[in-house]
Amino acid sequence: MEWPNSGHLDVELSDVGRRQAAAVAARLSKEPKVSVVYSSDLKRALETAQTVATICGGLEVIQDPDLRERHLGDLQGLVYGELATACPEAYKVFLSNRTDQEIPGGGESLDQLYERCTSALQRTGDKHRGERVVVVTHGGVIRALRERASPRKRSFEKVLNTSVNTFHLYENEKWVIESWGDVGHLRGTGFLKTGFGGDKNSG
Repeated sequence: MEWPNSGHLDVELSDVGRRQAAAVAARLSKEPKVSVVYSSDLKRALETAQTVATICGGLEVIQDPDLRERHLGDLQGLVYGELATACPEAYKVFLSNRTDQEIPGGGESLDQLYERCTSALQRTGDKHRGERVVVVTHGGVIRALRERASPRKRSFEKVLNTSVNTFHLYENEKWVIESWGDVGHLRGTGFLKTGFGGDKNSG
C-alpha cells in the first residue's frame, strides 16, 4: 500500500491509528506523571493527543500550529508513486539535499520546518521547567527535533507512528535525547509494521 503525502492536509486518523494511539496512551499512563499534552492542530495528531490526555487522567491538550507537519506544496495528497510524474519540479526539490529550497505550491523548505518546530519545543520547555510534557506531532517534525538535539546525526530513517522519543531540555537550551523510536507498546498488537510515518523529508 502506498501512503499519501498528507503534509498540512487535515486528514482523519485511521482505525489503525486510533488503536496505536490507545496503545501509546496506555503505556504513558503507567509512566511518571505527565503535566500537560501539546499537539499539532491537525486532526490525526490532535485525536492521538486527546486519547493520551484522557487515559492519562483528563489532562489539558494545548494545540500549537507550529507542530504541524512540513507543508509539501504541490505534493500534498499524492501517493509516493505519483510524485515524479505528477509534479516533477516539486518532486525534485523534495529529493534535494538542499535544506533551503521551498517546495513549489506554497510548500516549506527543511530549514523553515526546522526553525518552526524547534522554536515550538523550546517555548514549551521554557514554560514547563521540571515537568514531564507529552508532545504529539509528525514524522518530519520529529526528525527536525532530533537534528536540533544531535546536529551531527541528521536522521533519514522512517519514524514509526506513536513511537516514543524522549528529549530532556536544559536551562541553557541544551537538548539531550534520552530515548529514540521506542515502540515497545506496539509489540504484540499487530500494528507495528503499519507504523510508517514518512520518509526522510516528510512524515
